[in-house]
Amino acid sequence: MKNGLKKQVSELQKQNQILQNTPQEAEEIIHQTKQQLRDSERSARQLEKEVKRLEEKSSQLEDTAKQLEEKNKYLQFQIDQLKRLMFGAKRERFISNIVVDQMTLPFDFPEPPVAEQATETIEYTRKKANSRENHHGRLELPSHLPVEEIHLEPKQDTTGLKCIGQEVTSELDYTPAKLFVRKYIRNTYALPGGEGIVIADLPARPIDKGIAGPGLLSNILVEKFVDHLPIYRQIERFKREKVVISSSTIDGWVTKTADLLAPLYSHLVKLVIAQGYLQVDETPIKVLDHQNKIGKTHQGYHWVYNAPLQNAIFFDYCHGRGREGPMRLLKDFKGYLQTDGYGVYEWFARQDGITHIACMAHARRKISDALDYDKEKAGLLMKMIQDLYAIEREARVAGLTPEQRKELRLDKSLPIMNDLGKKIAEMNKTAIPKSPMGIALYYATQRWDNLLNYLYDGSLEIDNNWVENAIRPSTLGRKNFLFAGSHEGAKRAAMFYSFFGTCKKNNVNPYEWLKKVLEIIPEYPANKIGDLLPQNLKI
Repeated sequence: MKNGLKKQVSELQKQNQILQNTPQEAEEIIHQTKQQLRDSERSARQLEKEVKRLEEKSSQLEDTAKQLEEKNKYLQFQIDQLKRLMFGAKRERFISNIVVDQMTLPFDFPEPPVAEQATETIEYTRKKANSRENHHGRLELPSHLPVEEIHLEPKQDTTGLKCIGQEVTSELDYTPAKLFVRKYIRNTYALPGGEGIVIADLPARPIDKGIAGPGLLSNILVEKFVDHLPIYRQIERFKREKVVISSSTIDGWVTKTADLLAPLYSHLVKLVIAQGYLQVDETPIKVLDHQNKIGKTHQGYHWVYNAPLQNAIFFDYCHGRGREGPMRLLKDFKGYLQTDGYGVYEWFARQDGITHIACMAHARRKISDALDYDKEKAGLLMKMIQDLYAIEREARVAGLTPEQRKELRLDKSLPIMNDLGKKIAEMNKTAIPKSPMGIALYYATQRWDNLLNYLYDGSLEIDNNWVENAIRPSTLGRKNFLFAGSHEGAKRAAMFYSFFGTCKKNNVNPYEWLKKVLEIIPEYPANKIGDLLPQNLKI
């Protein structure tokens, strides 16, 4: 209480002293007070600037810390990859079902006590597991195969015995393909009066004056381009049948067959290019070039064009991987063009009338490669892409029309794509560019608009997998053939891959199709050549 009174007295004395000052002194005191206020305001502004600077520096340090964390993760990923190359198996196909993040317990760890629980007895009846009704039986034999019946009788005499039934045992057997000779015997008749002779015409043959029939030619070509059996292996098989055919003879047969089928191939190319929706990809093929040094091969390319709406495909051989090849074929193309991220296709995407569609499978593949690097982020993106493919599977199983599939995508896929795009853009801000995650995010970011384009039409596919599946026979054959014998040989290979790839897309037996075509094409009307394509010819 006394202290409070003392303070009041002191304040009153100060005020009294100020009142006793002259006006000049009072004005000076006011000036000093204002100056102090200005100094305080200046100090406050400086403090605010300092606080703001420190906040910015703190944010920069946080960004730096994130970048360093990403860099550390990338370096650790590289170390793990190097260790795997140095000490790991070269080919690891085993996938362990052990949870990696789960800690293991020592073998002698004491078991925890089990609390007593109330029990009850449940009784029910079920069939035995080995019941005949639950047994699926043997593989059912195909009904379309010819049947050879062999009747067996008991060794003992059955005279006078009554047959009360039969036991039938079936087995599936195989007879290797056999070569045979077909002779056309034509009687020659003399006309009266020496006016000439009459003889029947030979049926149309694929190779005039050649000894190879349509069945043999078809088998050679199917085994080479479908079953990937090189010619020299086929020659060894013929030798087992005591038939010697030189490789030059078979090469001549293949060349003449290709010449015979060239108009049909040209028609297939025009048919595919005329479609408004194409999927395009390319695959390398080594070609023996006689202009190069001995033992050196030229790196050629098969460009593959798939028309999903027509169920047709064709291969086109080019010497290089530049845009000259597709530019020659697609100069008048208008419509949807779906490809991977190869830079050549970007030129076509900039042309008027072409809508470029990117491949979601390629974007997913790069994100999948980053799972070992950043499982959390890559796993989140993979889950969202998995949801997109689940919607595609739903539409396919339900058999939706293109219009219905478009509505389903706009209803379910579009929100996922929008969310996926935001996640990718956000992650891309802090990702190391050269890291697996940075590469995957950059790939998707640069092509995001093209990845969205499949939503425009229900006839479009989410990825380019159909054309990649068509390339697989060429890839498998490349491992067996090693190289094409010449550039012309690579062009012929492109032709047969086109025909047999179209057969596969239309569930047509390639041998039966080619055999029938070779039987009738020599005399078939040129203006109806399209009727012989695999999707049109009835076998």
